[in-house]
Amino acid sequence: MSESPQDPTPQGGRVERPVAFEDPAYLAAVVDLLGVISYGEMSAFERLAEDAKMAPNLADKAELARMASTEFGHFDRLRERLAELGADPFEAMSPFQKPFDAFHARTAPSDWLEGLVKAYVGDGLAADFYREIAAFLDTGTRDLIIESLADAGQSRFVVDRVRGAIADDHRVGGRLALWGRRLMGEALSQAQRVAAERDALSALLSGGVDRPGMDLAAIGRLFTRLTENHSQRMEALGLAA
Repeated sequence: MSESPQDPTPQGGRVERPVAFEDPAYLAAVVDLLGVISYGEMSAFERLAEDAKMAPNLADKAELARMASTEFGHFDRLRERLAELGADPFEAMSPFQKPFDAFHARTAPSDWLEGLVKAYVGDGLAADFYREIAAFLDTGTRDLIIESLADAGQSRFVVDRVRGAIADDHRVGGRLALWGRRLMGEALSQAQRVAAERDALSALLSGGVDRPGMDLAAIGRLFTRLTENHSQRMEALGLAA
């Protein structure tokens, strides 16, 4: 087994790259992962800004605008990191544009509440998946990814609005529960496709890049955790998973 990725250490006032980045395969995996998350953050910014148009009042419109701004801030930091690694950020994102756009076209919300559930449930599941992959990375990259996937404030806001809507009309709950299940299936399929189609990401999961990866049992447990987290989010919203 090769040496695990080392964390950067200050030398002469500079922060050196982890030793792992000397491995082209590891660098390619990190660029792929940062690329897919970057495009996800850009997409989240666009969707939240668009969903804000459906907001029922100015306060909710402003809240979604704030969340969109936070997502763009995450995108900016990821873009800067890709440039630091010598990658063109937009080339790194480009392989993921078509599959992401297709996913969002398949899961376009029909109203304000569906948009909120998608922002909370769909984006939450994607974030869980990328955090799992980030566990195989050097500390600096892992910390950046975890920070970029942090809750942009949507949890409390979405839970409050969705539960309030269900309290006003219990029929809303059934419709949104079906929508949440659909998002779960689409998001899991999307995550599996992204990992399978990108060799560098597959290598991270299978152990081909610097650290021991997951066997089939571990991958099964990963998807069990994703499903359990989804159920907890649905329960928080007052919806049946």
